[in-house]
Amino acid sequence: MSALLGKTIVLGVTGGIAAYKSCELCSRLKKAGAQVFVIMTRSACEFVAPLTFETLSQNPVVTSTFACPNHHEVEHIALAKAADLFVIAPATANIIAKLAIGLADDMLTTTVLATRARLLLAPAMNTQMYLAPATQLNLRTLEGRGVLSIGPVGGLLACGDVGAGRMSEPEEIVAACEAFFASQTDFEGLHAVVTAGPTREMLDPVRFLTNRSSGKMGYAIAEALQARGAKVTLVSGPVSLPAPSGLSPIFVTSTQDLLQVLTGLAPQADILIQAAAPADYTVEPEPEKIKKKPGEPLVLTLQQTPDIAQAVGKHKKPGQFFVGFAAETGDHLDNARQKLEKKHLDLICFNDVTQAGAGFDVDTNVLTLISRSGAEKLPRLSKRQAADRLLDEIQRLRKVPV
Repeated sequence: MSALLGKTIVLGVTGGIAAYKSCELCSRLKKAGAQVFVIMTRSACEFVAPLTFETLSQNPVVTSTFACPNHHEVEHIALAKAADLFVIAPATANIIAKLAIGLADDMLTTTVLATRARLLLAPAMNTQMYLAPATQLNLRTLEGRGVLSIGPVGGLLACGDVGAGRMSEPEEIVAACEAFFASQTDFEGLHAVVTAGPTREMLDPVRFLTNRSSGKMGYAIAEALQARGAKVTLVSGPVSLPAPSGLSPIFVTSTQDLLQVLTGLAPQADILIQAAAPADYTVEPEPEKIKKKPGEPLVLTLQQTPDIAQAVGKHKKPGQFFVGFAAETGDHLDNARQKLEKKHLDLICFNDVTQAGAGFDVDTNVLTLISRSGAEKLPRLSKRQAADRLLDEIQRLRKVPV
């Protein structure tokens, strides 16, 4: 049975020569059991007649923001709410740029901006347009928001150039849609606890020790788990991020606070992912603000904080799956492997924060997933993409016989 059966897919078609392939895509989605609604831009109508998509989808095709709907609900809001997945194929450089800046100047962009469904892009354009820094930046921006993409592939283009820019074939796009829906429930019935962000160790009422963790990786993991059906408990240090939709984080301040909360939550978890960056050192805080003394240095006596992953790992129960993170400033893979054993982890995510796109306060990451069976280095991905790759590896390892 197809994963598309009973799903509602809104298919956006833009003005590129690859629009002819979208006819077959629409037909394949329909035959797989999906309900398909097509939105065409004005330029798309220059390549394919709307009647073609109306015949294939067996639904009216929307081409204008101001067309009179045959019902009382506002058309773009109705489609935005109905979508289980939003696909744009072909996705031209123009539509990608519009989506990256949140422009809503036609029916397609307006509907995308109003939907909460995941967006899957199938880019198609001239090779130089695809490789242009502006297009690449726009794609990275969208990926950072959780937008999915497939292709483009290399080959002979309609303009006569040879290179990346051809839209993926309809069967490949359908397979990507099926994979998306198949992944939506693979964590159903599981309780996952995720930690995120830094902790703070107070020096006095106005100063504290902390680190540069933004919490973005942990929040992306929590969002990905929730999207794939898990019951998620998010434990967060002090961050400047909005709470993921549908989640109410448990906020902590110090490393000791985090340990106390996890001590209570970990025994209930099927999966524990410790993406937080607890402070390694603490100090006995002064009750009042420390005053500067002219010419004298401030001397602090620091004490190590508890190793949370090790403390929680000692009480790990059969069937539980524990994941840790190892942020390093260099290629210290051996150190990460030692942590895997020492802290009773099943998987550890190593990243060198000195690498471009892998440090703090950025929307991308470069992870190496290390388990007892080996290591897999991922390319630079948006943190949401990296989160899904991590979840894929968790599911693979959970199915490996012990």
